[in-house]
Amino acid sequence: MEAPHGEESVADPRADAIVVRGCGVPEPPFRTFVEAVSRPRLSWAGEAATVVGGGAAARVSATGADRFRRVRAAATDLFERVDVRDDLPRAARPRLFGGLAFHDTHSTDGAAAPWSGFPGADFVLPATQLTLTDGEAWLTVASTGAEAPADARRRLERWRERLASLPERAPAGPPGIRHRRPTPDRAAWGQQVRDAVASVRRGDLRKVVIAQALDVDLADTLRVPDVLARLGGTYPDCFRFMFDRADGGTFFGATPERLVSREGRTVRTTALAGSTGRGDTDEEDDWLAAELRDSEKDLHEHELVVEAIRDQLEPLAAGVTTGDRTVRALATVQHLQTPIRATLERDAHVLSLVEALHPTPAVGGLPPDDALRAIRETETFDRGWYAAPVGWLDAAGDGTFAVAIRSAVARGEAATLFAGAGIVADSDPDREWDELQLKYRPILDELE
Repeated sequence: MEAPHGEESVADPRADAIVVRGCGVPEPPFRTFVEAVSRPRLSWAGEAATVVGGGAAARVSATGADRFRRVRAAATDLFERVDVRDDLPRAARPRLFGGLAFHDTHSTDGAAAPWSGFPGADFVLPATQLTLTDGEAWLTVASTGAEAPADARRRLERWRERLASLPERAPAGPPGIRHRRPTPDRAAWGQQVRDAVASVRRGDLRKVVIAQALDVDLADTLRVPDVLARLGGTYPDCFRFMFDRADGGTFFGATPERLVSREGRTVRTTALAGSTGRGDTDEEDDWLAAELRDSEKDLHEHELVVEAIRDQLEPLAAGVTTGDRTVRALATVQHLQTPIRATLERDAHVLSLVEALHPTPAVGGLPPDDALRAIRETETFDRGWYAAPVGWLDAAGDGTFAVAIRSAVARGEAATLFAGAGIVADSDPDREWDELQLKYRPILDELE
């Protein structure tokens, strides 16, 4: 479907005012709406709302080590020029949605598939947006230029009329997988794990996360809106996300890991590390959970993450508290998790918190700089946005970011999935291999 005229341009955030108008609407079919809006498209399903956006009224991109600062400064300037009425609910008010690459050296210059079109940091204020929250649906449009107020009114009315006639289409099933190619293969990955264990035992590292990429050839073109809908049914308590680009690349996933949420001076995050599978029966499930709770290796790995997050937050916080450690059961895997809350000592933008926390030891390692260097020297593929922050931020500096694990990047009839394992002194390559396979399952199950 073609989107209404006026959504293809990308506005410079330093240029014209951005006029945002919105209204309540009947909830349209999810899949059809995602396909109706123009690229760049996005979808974000968090705790309070599900958002689908298309087109770009404004875009903020950056690369390099100072990308957090540059995005924060550009976003502040952008929101100062947003004209929005007060009758929109908070969840539907203007936000920038996007993410960042795992490594600050990532760039799209000369980048090949699968990560072409995904710079070191990229955030979009959608030209057209649907927000589903508290049983209500809100449609918003954003326009720029000299005629922005009139254009916003016209576009809002056109989309209201269009939503009334959007058909509900039958869902497409998984495309099927013809071939798989892991990078590296099992033998090479096992050697990487043994080398990492040796580094930890020598004292060079306390922990490092070694990842693998899995390229799959699909039997049919992947329809990501259908995948998102299925993920929503299987993983309703996870953050589900999609970011696609004009050249056809789409990054999507369902991650259980919150990096950070900021609302005013209240900060929430979660330590998620230590994994096991799900059982075929309730009894087996309980046995696996009990084994995870008692596993010295997994408890050690988990406590490293808790300790590091506390250390990263304390310079910014008046107080940091940790909740009870529990086992979080998902459809295919169980994790140790500990909720962490902090009260900011002074105002700090959500991107400042993201910068302080990324990467957590759950996806990077300890010490952070040494672990990142080991990852760059070891891994033979580009992580891109895998295991990196994705989420949203608003004019108040509030926002929510998740860690983009349980994810894949797709183009047409090909996709690349990612999974990683935390390596400590007593890690076993065979057990870590089995853990990788568990972590692929959320996405593989929607492709096979």
